[in-house]
Amino acid sequence: MYNEFDFDKIDLSQEPPQAEPARQYYFMAKCRKWVENFKQENGRIPTSCVTTFGCQMNARDSEKLRGILREIGYIETAEDEADFVIYNTCTVRENANTRVYGRLGQLKPRKKKNPHMMIGLCGCMMQEPEVVEKLKKSYRFVDIIFGTHNIYKFAELLSTRLESERMVVDIWKDTDKIVENLPNQRKYGFKSGINIMFGCNNFCSYCIVPYVRGRERSRAPQEIIGEIKRLVADGVSEVMLLGQNVNSYGKTLNTPMTFAKLLQEIEKVDGLQRIRFMTSHPKDLSDELIEVMGNSKKICKHLHLPVQSGSTDILTKMNRRYTKEQYLSLVEKIRKAVPDISLTTDIIVGFPGETEADFEETLDVVRKVQYDSAFTFIYSKRTGTPAAVMENQVPEEVIKNRFDRLLKEVQTIAAKACAVHEGTVKEVLVEDICDHDPKMVTGRLSNNLLVHFYGGKELIGTYVDVLLKECRGFYYIGEMAEAGKAS
Repeated sequence: MYNEFDFDKIDLSQEPPQAEPARQYYFMAKCRKWVENFKQENGRIPTSCVTTFGCQMNARDSEKLRGILREIGYIETAEDEADFVIYNTCTVRENANTRVYGRLGQLKPRKKKNPHMMIGLCGCMMQEPEVVEKLKKSYRFVDIIFGTHNIYKFAELLSTRLESERMVVDIWKDTDKIVENLPNQRKYGFKSGINIMFGCNNFCSYCIVPYVRGRERSRAPQEIIGEIKRLVADGVSEVMLLGQNVNSYGKTLNTPMTFAKLLQEIEKVDGLQRIRFMTSHPKDLSDELIEVMGNSKKICKHLHLPVQSGSTDILTKMNRRYTKEQYLSLVEKIRKAVPDISLTTDIIVGFPGETEADFEETLDVVRKVQYDSAFTFIYSKRTGTPAAVMENQVPEEVIKNRFDRLLKEVQTIAAKACAVHEGTVKEVLVEDICDHDPKMVTGRLSNNLLVHFYGGKELIGTYVDVLLKECRGFYYIGEMAEAGKAS
């Protein structure tokens, strides 16, 4: 098995291996030779920048791209200085595509002035055939185009581009392939995302994800556990388990395993202190999982449980496969098992056919659940989804009015919900220097709320007991506790 330390053993005079990941390490070695030649000819090391659009799945994919670039020999730099710019794209909303085209337009004159510059595009947007055709026709200056299913082939595609000096396009419609043991470069040394599965089988009527991420496929539990153990050995104490619907984990395995059972196995990893996960589809959240969360010492007291709408009629049109009553019953079970849990959600306003009565049902759910926060979205047509061609599209002015009312309700309730911890001492994982005051640091509670307090960069990555002095809506101002355990 090749790994990131084996490059000197790779014989480039031989044909590349067929098995993965050995094949990709072979192409990384070829690209390293190109980097060495670049250094000799130009007197400097080539630079790169991976810019991520979209969700945490994309962010995790970008860590893999950065890890491969690091092993090849590139140095990471700002986008406006990089020799190689890669956009890892999102396509959940159509305006995300427009943003990428705009950024490409800004890169074109830079590339004309810099003969060494390359541009790569990957991610969900590249899984749309019409996008790829547009790029091939109108954006010929782009060097590499690939999608979500073959991101592991990045080194091979780069090698092809360096040898051929032509646009390289490699898009797969779908895959059941999962390639393990490739490099990645984490954003944080003390926490990391972990893909436990890929793809989605839900086909919510407003969502493009199943069409661009493919069908569900779960990683083997031993691979997940092995990766977490390696991360913990490298200083990671918190992991975020990632999947489009983590609750359906394990269904594609040769020996099926539930998500709850996987969590119990992950809990056994020595040195791991916190476990997070997202996203949870309400239709698949089992009593077994609720029990595991209630008994766990490591699973964080936070659950993101997208409701999308409070109206059963709209939920049916969305193909969510649960009712308002079932959702509220689920919330009741969760709160009973984990009384101090923080619940957050996603809500779409203005879905086709939404009436004022439907919207009032959504407000009713918000009031009954008392979310700590909610991501609120105005519905926008997404070409290629069933909802885009539905009748009774809601007028823009009506959507805007409802959105403002929802936002006000969410903010009012969240401020009260979050304030209940005021005056208590809680354990905080310090993540960074505060954006607003360099004398302060920013940390995160188990329930995912942020807290800012005075402290230095030496605290980053450590767990600190903090007195939560003042709640300011969605975050706290605190101070380090002199003594006493976190409550």
